[in-house]
Amino acid sequence: MSTRLVRILGRTVRQQRESRALTQRQLADLAGVSQASVARIERGDRTPGLPLLESLLAAMNVQLTVAVEPLDAHLDAELAQLATRPVAELIDRLNLDRLLDRLGDLPNVVTGATAALLQGAPLPVEAPELAIRWRDSARLTRWLESAYGQRWNARWSEFGGLHLEPEEPGEHRWRTRYGEIRAVMCDELPATVEVRHGGRSYRVVPLVELDVTDPRTATLLRRYRERHPSRT
Repeated sequence: MSTRLVRILGRTVRQQRESRALTQRQLADLAGVSQASVARIERGDRTPGLPLLESLLAAMNVQLTVAVEPLDAHLDAELAQLATRPVAELIDRLNLDRLLDRLGDLPNVVTGATAALLQGAPLPVEAPELAIRWRDSARLTRWLESAYGQRWNARWSEFGGLHLEPEEPGEHRWRTRYGEIRAVMCDELPATVEVRHGGRSYRVVPLVELDVTDPRTATLLRRYRERHPSRT
């Protein structure tokens, strides 16, 4: 099961639960599972087995249906939905300002889809993406330790069980007490432009650079521009 599907399933369980004004504990009791299991599924940290998923949904008097759609159709739908939202709302949803404030003087630059969002192209962003120099790796590790960081474990599709240090094998993706963070480790910080939102300045990698150096973001930007040619 893909990571995208895991997130969709978790979001569906949460939306159904919240629409019924149930707490995670109440849903867990109804389904005969632990509250921790419900929490991990809703966060997308755990791939739910079909029996468990069916139990959770049945406890809310709904059931899972399966359909197919053209590959990547979800991206077009998400891009269309994001285009209707104010950028300030999307920034708040990421907890970007809080994360940057907590990083203090650790040198970083906003990059990836997060940088595109700040420049007016609302792309799907799962977590703030920051460019950080390899020579600041030890400082990043100390910050992660102080922020109770857990590293993404691709093998188990959950956070935890891996060393925090960026030099160790694994994705540069961590969950902290201030939210999730994704790092692009580099020898030198890329050139930036300054953008402002809500009275705050951000140093971001320009769109023209993302088009060349970041294949994933470039692909999303191309899809976005095809649908909104006047916006970028």
